[in-house]
Order: sequence, then C-alpha cells, then structure tokens
Amino acid sequence: MKKLSARRRHPLAAVVVLLLALAATGGLYAVFAPADKAQADETAQSLAIDEGKKLYAVGCASCHGTDGQGTSDGPSLVGVGAAAVDFQVGTGRMPAATSQGAQLPKKKVVYTQAQIDQLAAYIASLGAGPAIPTEEQYGTEGADIAEGGQLFRTNCAQCHNFTGKGGALTRGKYAPSLEDVSQKHLYEAMQTGPQNMPSFPDTVLTEQNKKDIIAYLEAVNSSETESPGGLSLGGLGPVSEGLFGWIFGLGGLIAVAVWVAARTAKARKS
Repeated sequence: MKKLSARRRHPLAAVVVLLLALAATGGLYAVFAPADKAQADETAQSLAIDEGKKLYAVGCASCHGTDGQGTSDGPSLVGVGAAAVDFQVGTGRMPAATSQGAQLPKKKVVYTQAQIDQLAAYIASLGAGPAIPTEEQYGTEGADIAEGGQLFRTNCAQCHNFTGKGGALTRGKYAPSLEDVSQKHLYEAMQTGPQNMPSFPDTVLTEQNKKDIIAYLEAVNSSETESPGGLSLGGLGPVSEGLFGWIFGLGGLIAVAVWVAARTAKARKS
C-alpha cells in the first residue's frame, strides 16, 4: 500500500492519468462517432427516397407504372440509375408533354435540383444503375482536347456532326445539338445512352475519355473558335454546303447561261 501511495504521489502520475484519459476519449469517439454519421447519412437517404417516391407518384407513375415497372406508355425505370433521371428530368425531357412523337425534345425544367435529386434517389433504390457523376468525374481539368476530338469523330460525329451541331436521323428522329449542354449532362448522356443514343459505359469509354470528349466539345463550340475553312454555314456539314452549292452555284451558272444566250447573234436578230 505504501508503494502504491508513493506511485500516486509521483510527479508524473498526473501526466500519465491525463494521457490515459485522452486515449480513452479518443477511442470512444472513434468507436461511436462513425456509427452516428453513418446512421445520419442513412436517415437522410431514406428521407430523400420517401420524398422522391411522392414526387414520382404524382408526375411519373401514370406512364412508368406505380413501381417503375413500365407500361405501354413508358419504359421500365428499374435499373436505369440516378444518372438517367438527372439527365432526363434535368434537361426538361421528362415529364413528357405527350407520349406521341419520334423523340422527346429538350424543354423548360419543371423540378428544382433538390426534387430531381430526390426522384433520382427513389429510382436508384429500385435497382442498381449509373450514379450521378461528381464534378471531379466530368470536369475538364487535365483533359486532352486532341484525343477528345479523335474519340468524338470516331464514336459520335456520325449522328451529332463533327462539331456537335446535331443532325437528322431516320423516321423523324434527330441527334440534338450539343451546344450549351452542361458538362454533367454530357457525361450522363454518354453514361446512360438516352433515347436513340447508344450508351458508353466506362468499359467502352473510360472516365478520362469522357473528360476528353467534353473538353473537345467546349473547344469547338467556343465563341472564340474560328472555322478554319472560312464560312462554316452553321457547321452542319455537307447538307448545308450542298444546298448552298445548288442554290447559289448552280443558280449562278444558269444566270450566266441565260445572259450569254441573250447576247448571241441569233438572239440579236430576233
């Protein structure tokens, strides 16, 4: 007992006790704090899903079914992922004004971003699918514009034109212009393949590939970029150029032919 009392009166005893108390406090925080944070995140996600389900019942269920299983007026949403919802609703293509038509056009957005996130959370809960990308994923920092141009011309230009101005497809369908489309929506379109567009998951176009393509589109559609060929005629390619040639080129030749014929010797005698 005397030895124990002597140790308690040792000058370093208080320091040792303080260190033990701090270690115990840190250990308890490490054990319980992460669980509290995880529980809070899970609660917030559950609330988002519940609110998204309410929004879905009002604005989407009539076409896509009460559980997202699809109907004759709308496809199944099971497994499309949050990214598809963020793109379709975030560009105004959904809710659709009508089920008729070759494809759904971009129009005014009717939901706030918070509501879109809630809808996306609910649809994501129905089945695994592409998640909404982060800014780090779709941002163009460190992107290779030249590589993006090569990838775009190989995979996208057949429909969207080599400058992203869009173009006509079959049966009234069309590839929309990619001007003034946000980086996030460009990334989501490649990831999910909306409407007539094929999807390009990371196994086909990597995250870096998508960054490169987005950087290329921003470069060619910039107001500071001049057409290397002179008058671009809207950048629509051979359609507009051919029309220009027929109207002005052929029209000019006809006018010259008429002018020459009117000044021949026979024409003067008559």
